Amino acid sequence: MQHVAQLGTGIGWRPEIADIIEAMPGIDWVEAVSENLCPDHLPDSLLRLRERGVTVVPHGVSLGLGGAERPDEHRLAQLAASAEALGAPLVTEHIAFVRAGGGRTASPLLEAGHLLPVPRTRDALAVLCENVRIAQDALPVPLALENIAALFSWPGEEMSEGQFLYELVERTGVRLLIDVANLYTNYVNRGEDPARALDKLPVEAVAYVHVAGGFKRDGVWHDSHAHPVPRAVLRILADLASRVKPPGVLLERDENFPYDESVLEREVTAIRETVAAASAAAPAAAVPAPATRRPVAPVEEPVRERLGLAQAALLSSLVAGTPVPPGFDRARLAVQSRALLTKRADVVAKVAPELPGILGRHTYRTAFLAYAQDRPMTDGYRHDALDFAEDLLVGGHVEDPFTRKRLTDWWLDRSGPKPLARRPLRRYLRAARFAMRRG
Repeated sequence: MQHVAQLGTGIGWRPEIADIIEAMPGIDWVEAVSENLCPDHLPDSLLRLRERGVTVVPHGVSLGLGGAERPDEHRLAQLAASAEALGAPLVTEHIAFVRAGGGRTASPLLEAGHLLPVPRTRDALAVLCENVRIAQDALPVPLALENIAALFSWPGEEMSEGQFLYELVERTGVRLLIDVANLYTNYVNRGEDPARALDKLPVEAVAYVHVAGGFKRDGVWHDSHAHPVPRAVLRILADLASRVKPPGVLLERDENFPYDESVLEREVTAIRETVAAASAAAPAAAVPAPATRRPVAPVEEPVRERLGLAQAALLSSLVAGTPVPPGFDRARLAVQSRALLTKRADVVAKVAPELPGILGRHTYRTAFLAYAQDRPMTDGYRHDALDFAEDLLVGGHVEDPFTRKRLTDWWLDRSGPKPLARRPLRRYLRAARFAMRRG
């Protein structure tokens, strides 16, 4: 058995709370979103934490290992580079798909902008296992995968979450990042008992644990990472810690950051005390050595094609308004669709904070939601921000001359020093011509 790195108690590093984290006592490690890092130019805050001996783990969100396509080499290389630059003992990702469509399905490639659940079927498991092996071979450190929260279930599922994860670990030797907040979300939304899920999980493969808060709306629990951790989530953490002593536990907080830094300190303390009380007699976590991994047979292309078609149909219904595939709960998919739209608006505002600054927060949000209703994201959030601004300018939706000029200047600047090389020529000329005519 190969022992997992002992991490301790940590918190998710975010630029908005970087100073608070550096000053917070008792932080053994932090986790940073890999896609937000440039390995050659790491944030000063992370460098200072590293100098103090604080471990930093890169956490990926865009690989989409549960998707029908094989992992993108560029994204894998970026995750590997982040791990090497940070001297990380492992990297983490999600059991999810984040995009669907494209050549395999003869349909447009669509981006979800968020993590969506994979069907718990033999086909999906086979594809996931092969994708995980590809990722493992490309990464310089061990990989751990996180169970995600879900607002809906796939029809015709063949396994429980615990069984699905057990098979995944058994076949690939991958480690698990268990998110107890996601177990709670799936309990509220899908009726899946967290204790029964833990009964089936190979808890000895736990690399570390996520803890986070959420809220209930539209009859479902939303894993927001923007609210206090509820007691119910701490109870699931205690149940897990009574079965195996987790090598690390981490508080996630992505937005709605409290002004009083002691709020986060108290949550971290509560997590630490919960684990200490519950895990006093629990065995330490370990995972099988890589050499014990079972061979994974190559997935036949028809299997990937079936999965790709199913995921493309689902994602298209969520972000492009096409009919709901048979067997899905229409009400739940409607909730998921609204959640994806809201998430998209929030992330674009973070990626391009100048937009709500130029337009005003209320105007920005109203305009973006109207824009995004029938325009699926196809090329990431930064391009989404540019496309939104271009749509406002070309469509004549900005009446105030001063605001229009500021938005035009921002669009031209963000399109790069050679916008013609980055943007379609027709669209660039159309936007620039409109801006000059109305300026």
